[in-house]
Amino acid sequence: MPRLTGRTERATRPAPAGSDRRLIPPMLFGSVLNPINSSMIAVALVPIGVAFGAPPAETAWLVSALYLATAVGQPVIGRLVDMYGPRRLYLAGTALVGVAGVLGALAPSLGALIAARVLLGFGTSAAYPAAMRLTRSEAERTGQDSPAGVLAALAVANQTVAVVGPALGGLLIGLGGWRAVFTLNVPLSAVCLVLATLRLPRSETRRRAVDLLGMALFALLLVALMLFLMHPRADRWYLPVLSAVAAAGFAVRELRVPDPFIDLRVLGGNGPQLATYLRQLLAYTTSYAFMYGYTQWLEQGRGLGASTAGLVLLPLSVAALIVSTLTGRREAVRGKLIVGSALQVAGCALLLLVRADSALWLLLAVGALLGVPQGLIGLATQNALYRQADPERIASAAGLLRTFGYLGALAASAATAAFYPHRADTAGLHGLALFMLAGSALLLATILPDRSLGRLGTTTPRTIGKA
Repeated sequence: MPRLTGRTERATRPAPAGSDRRLIPPMLFGSVLNPINSSMIAVALVPIGVAFGAPPAETAWLVSALYLATAVGQPVIGRLVDMYGPRRLYLAGTALVGVAGVLGALAPSLGALIAARVLLGFGTSAAYPAAMRLTRSEAERTGQDSPAGVLAALAVANQTVAVVGPALGGLLIGLGGWRAVFTLNVPLSAVCLVLATLRLPRSETRRRAVDLLGMALFALLLVALMLFLMHPRADRWYLPVLSAVAAAGFAVRELRVPDPFIDLRVLGGNGPQLATYLRQLLAYTTSYAFMYGYTQWLEQGRGLGASTAGLVLLPLSVAALIVSTLTGRREAVRGKLIVGSALQVAGCALLLLVRADSALWLLLAVGALLGVPQGLIGLATQNALYRQADPERIASAAGLLRTFGYLGALAASAATAAFYPHRADTAGLHGLALFMLAGSALLLATILPDRSLGRLGTTTPRTIGKA
């Protein structure tokens, strides 16, 4: 009897019962490594500055270093996930998190601590692309293409950690000093390594040449651009010029190499995916501008203490968490984007009514209202990308989505600095609100005419098996 292979063999197998739920714990644990390190550091900056005699301008690099490394690392490691499988890169990335935790806990200087944060950025860049690759692989294996529940679980886990991260960081610092914030990465890394070893499937290596030059040019253009956005000044003109030159070289390289890091021909012809990246940039610019700008205004313009300002912002995170939990299992991409962007417009408009003597309920309401779009838009862009991206490149596409989010964060930081040249006063807050309102209106304008969004989620089994 002849041996069955390929498509014939798959056709004769009984359909699998469903997705392997054992994959969910390593996916969730790995995905929270980045947000927990992003949020805990906020309460550690002051004691670290005191320990090393460093001013805030220097300790701020502990935040920026993670952003830079993660923005570059997500798509680069995502591409390696597509080529070598999620298990290998997940194990390597989470092991690097443990190494970074040890280095941070023993760091003799601020420079060494910043280097540990860079390692953390690269290490935490593997889990999210790996989770997207695993989700796609399970859809191909089972023929049951229903990613909404898994993607919602990832979003809820990340938002939960973002809420409890500062409080957890404060507790750790109280128990063991600021070095405990880094030490926590060691047991977290160990848990991820054990779960991945036991539960993540081995996958075949797709043997292709790694486009190292393309990755290097991409990193150069991105780092130069992000360094400029962090501190945009006329005397730093060489950074955008360097970024533009690297971008030109990157385009030439990717259009010529047989197996590029980012296939610009395919991506350039995929308008819906490009639109999703643009929406990610616009949405995150507004959400981070509010988080940075509103927090500073609460402390300087309204005169609240840091802890009280944090409590006023709590409805923002709670609203996002509740919305993600309640709506996560339904894709409804277009509906979520429309409602989310419309509420974002409304929230920015409401921010124009805030004054130094505004009632506390108004301050809380603004945060709660703007928390709803965070939950809706974040879920919608994840699901949209899952449907729009080339299945062969889903991990690198997911990493690039995160990169556009970090670019939004840096654009928001630059806007906040521009509207608060001396201090966070009410006039500056209203100027920032108009900036956010314009970005939110542009976001809504990209969604309303896009009818392709309504067809997402109707993928056929043939499409699922395409990869």
